[in-house]
Amino acid sequence: MKIVVSDQKTGKAYMASTEEELFTGKKIGEVIKLDEIGLPGYEAKITGGSDKDGFPMSRSIVGQGRRKILTKDALGFKASKKGERKRISVRGNTISKEIAQLNVIITKKGTADITKVLMKKGPEGDEALSAKERMIKQSLESAGSEELGSGIKKPKH
Repeated sequence: MKIVVSDQKTGKAYMASTEEELFTGKKIGEVIKLDEIGLPGYEAKITGGSDKDGFPMSRSIVGQGRRKILTKDALGFKASKKGERKRISVRGNTISKEIAQLNVIITKKGTADITKVLMKKGPEGDEALSAKERMIKQSLESAGSEELGSGIKKPKH
């Protein structure tokens, strides 16, 4: 399961991966402790997630199963015409073993520094590049211009 931890004060999101079935049975909106992923003292609120097939969790659907709902403007569908509605599949509001990604927002900070615990180092020992920067670097290196690929600079925040 991937856990995306968002810090609203800094505006950054960090990802943690675990093989264990953490937080099974918890619902969207509940506060959980992040001790299991290496963040002692941190608490976070569950805001959503998606299952193994990419279907999003819905706060309004009770349970763990997947259901089809008729919606006019929510969860990945935006009506382009007045009165347009669409039937989409969504997952319930309870975490099960089929949830692949869980989104949480930090509500209480702990003692550990979140950047040191969850930020991964790249192959060169630098800070991890974003997915877009990594793809640009790989495409430039595969095109035969390694000096251009190594010239990718991190944006200033």
